[in-house]
Amino acid sequence: MPLERLKTKMTKEVMWLYVLRLLMERPMYAYEIKRQIRNRFEWDAATVTSYVVFYNLKKEGYVTTEWVESKEGRPNRKYYAITDRGRELFNKGREFMEEMIESLFGEVDDEGYLEK
Repeated sequence: MPLERLKTKMTKEVMWLYVLRLLMERPMYAYEIKRQIRNRFEWDAATVTSYVVFYNLKKEGYVTTEWVESKEGRPNRKYYAITDRGRELFNKGREFMEEMIESLFGEVDDEGYLEK
């Protein structure tokens, strides 16, 4: 189905945008990022896909990681934080998406037709 393919393309295949968007707010650990994607954006990111995205973002310098010791006997957690380079990438991705949406959907005229 075309709509299901569109949903996949706009979520899983650009998961890095969702990750960077969340990290613009504050550093988070991996499970927290996955949970936020599910709660705020209403789709589930596969665990393997998530870790591949996190690894590639770190490898390319868009995020950094830091191990934080947990209190009360919980396991230590690796927190991800966005870098200046990651903020720049997010902003470029956002600009691209905004331009694409505007060019695709455009403005509607008085008669309900899309303007060129």
